[in-house]
Amino acid sequence: MSKSVHRIFLGVMVLIVGFALIFLLTNGLEYYRTGLEDRAYTAGHDTLKPSGVLGHGLGIFGSLLIIIGVASYMARKRYRFLSRMGLVKHWLEFHIFLCTLGPVLILFHTAFKFGGLVAVSFWSMVAVFLSGIAGRFIYLQIPRSIEGRELNLSEVRAMKSDLAGILKSSYNLDNDVYKKITESINLKTVSSSRYFLISLLRNLKNDRESINLLRGELKKLSLQGKDHRKIISLVKTDIKLSRRIERLDRMKNLFKYWHVAHLPFALIMLFIMVIHVGVTILFGYRWIF
Repeated sequence: MSKSVHRIFLGVMVLIVGFALIFLLTNGLEYYRTGLEDRAYTAGHDTLKPSGVLGHGLGIFGSLLIIIGVASYMARKRYRFLSRMGLVKHWLEFHIFLCTLGPVLILFHTAFKFGGLVAVSFWSMVAVFLSGIAGRFIYLQIPRSIEGRELNLSEVRAMKSDLAGILKSSYNLDNDVYKKITESINLKTVSSSRYFLISLLRNLKNDRESINLLRGELKKLSLQGKDHRKIISLVKTDIKLSRRIERLDRMKNLFKYWHVAHLPFALIMLFIMVIHVGVTILFGYRWIF
């Protein structure tokens, strides 16, 4: 999949989720804003209630999307015969898409009314969704090969270019100018074993300041256009890899712990979902068939 096709792929998925959210809000906002006691007297009640034509359908399709999203991604990682069918990261993106759209549909299926055993499944779904966002962030911090394999420390270090040599040879910088530029991009590291998020935010702030200092030095050299963008791009890539090397082990450990938290909530959600569907069928609720 080329970069342009990949962007279209991501864009279409974002548009589908956005369109679904806007459509459901536009067609049911007044109903959802009505108190639970008064909903039975509104025009959209028979359609939008959890057992209504639209409400029931949203629950069915939302559940199917989540099941397909989980099952397909797990199958891609476990079965070798699927290894030739796209990259793992593309399957992960499709998994995230389905497991975002599915909860959105289920949210509207509930008509924002939570209670009983189903509420446990719903809040487990919310926990899975939120932990999935955190997991996606951690996943992106771990450098990977094109196939999606985690890279070890030596492989990541090998990815770093000789930034100093490139700057000096490609742009004929004299020693004083070269020294100023390299000083402006030196990383200021805030290390904190206890407050990882704070150190991460501070490092991001320091990196932004380093880039701004670099831009200032480049303006003094009257470097504009392609050269200016090329140097900024090289420096940003170098800083990003340096930061990833700093926190590689921690991110790998966090990813292991994340699985421990993410999986139980997913199992609870799916287990109660099956019970909910079974009870619904047992009591004779049917959709359009």
